[in-house]
Amino acid sequence: MTKRERYAYILDYFREQMPVVTTELEFGSAFQLLCATLLSAQCTDKRINQVTPALFARFPDAKSMAKAEPEDVFEYIRSVSYPNSKAKHLVEMARMVVCDFGGEVPSDMDDLVKLPGVGRKTANVMQAVWFGRAAMAVDTHVFRVSHRLGLVPASANTPLKVEQELIKNIPSDDVPDAHHWLLLHGRYICTSRKPHCEKCPFDGICPKKI
Repeated sequence: MTKRERYAYILDYFREQMPVVTTELEFGSAFQLLCATLLSAQCTDKRINQVTPALFARFPDAKSMAKAEPEDVFEYIRSVSYPNSKAKHLVEMARMVVCDFGGEVPSDMDDLVKLPGVGRKTANVMQAVWFGRAAMAVDTHVFRVSHRLGLVPASANTPLKVEQELIKNIPSDDVPDAHHWLLLHGRYICTSRKPHCEKCPFDGICPKKI
């Protein structure tokens, strides 16, 4: 199977089986999505969805969070991973959004990664989910699945290299959905320690069988 055929086979399956897909994070605005995505680093979406309702009830937008102190935010997110640094990043990010961008989350990639706590992955999530652009966020799930399914070579050994390889081979219209397809496949089937190969629709073409 050529690489082109492999991509076509996998993408055709997802298009048919998961035509409507989006993030499992819960949010009501661009700012809330940005907060939830920042909080989700090295933490499950399920946990984030447990803490954000109260957080967003208290700080619904950048303007309200910008007036807070990190310790105020910490009380709402203490159960997530690295709560101290994330509380600090959230407050600093909100203040920059208010001071530099008039309270609105910027859409430009270069502006997004200037925000405290916002790396390329988080910026790409914003680009794809909120702004509907052909951006590929590479988290641990996407990184793992891309390699296991033979979508990227072993030399794609960084998230950026995986992102570039996927963008090069996936039609731009599919890119925003493809992030979620690969992520969810990694989260529920092609799991890290014990993948559920018996449930995998790609088991027959998996490189491990070649």
